[in-house]
Amino acid sequence: MNRTFDLTALRTIVTGEKLGSFARAAEHLGRSQSAVSMQIKKLEEQAGAQLFTRRGNKLVPTEAGQKLLEYAKQMIALNDEAAASISSKPNGATVQLGVPQDFANGILQKVLKRFSKEYSHVHVEAHIGRNYALADAVRAGQVDVALAFSSEQEPELGDCIAELDMIWAGSENLSKLDPNEPLPLVAFSYPCEFRKHSVDALEKNGMSWRSALTTPSLAGIWAALSADLGVTVRTRHQTPAEFLRVDTILNLPKLPSIYVHHMEHENLTPAAKRLSEILRDVTLHEFAQSSCQKKA
Repeated sequence: MNRTFDLTALRTIVTGEKLGSFARAAEHLGRSQSAVSMQIKKLEEQAGAQLFTRRGNKLVPTEAGQKLLEYAKQMIALNDEAAASISSKPNGATVQLGVPQDFANGILQKVLKRFSKEYSHVHVEAHIGRNYALADAVRAGQVDVALAFSSEQEPELGDCIAELDMIWAGSENLSKLDPNEPLPLVAFSYPCEFRKHSVDALEKNGMSWRSALTTPSLAGIWAALSADLGVTVRTRHQTPAEFLRVDTILNLPKLPSIYVHHMEHENLTPAAKRLSEILRDVTLHEFAQSSCQKKA
């Protein structure tokens, strides 16, 4: 027997999952809690299975409920995209893009400009964040497409786009550092691929170090270097020129390469698929001289 799920009810359960509470979902959607409960009951009747179970004061999805939530997100996205494509007015169609903070000022701008020319009425939700969080978000279907750093070429992270050299970065004023004192290190908060490799390189070469500053913000990293707090590890991409000469001042160990991967969720709407294609194309062009294929 064919079953047709109520899209309004599906939107309710997706909102409930996103907000972490069906009570908050009811308030957000302008419905009573009893109306939301009726929608859940209707979906369970349509599915022929229990979709949520109570855990303490909270309703959590069963295995069947989790499956339906994944399909519901795709159905809602397709519905909203279809509505956007035939309407002259923008609506709720959304695609989700993730990039590390290193790529926010260059690659992201180019991707958004190209995508907006083709899908001017589609809302883009841009996640500019930590590498590990972006990779997890793509796997969970919370982000459609993203770029992610990796210390190796990992097939599970998608296509390898570029192989970049990691470098030490810091102010020229660090020439005044006492070589007998631990090296002050500026880094992202744990976990971080760049932090890991900086510590590994120093310790393998018998160099002592201390944590001078940790931050979740790339802007915080640059501020710390400007204040002569210490050194950090990044790539040359978007690293301010004044921080690129520290290797000639301090005798710091050689660093390995780091890889940029293009990740996409397995279930994409046509707009999200096009966004993924544009992201891949822009990134390949940006790193044309450092592509994984060229360095292989």
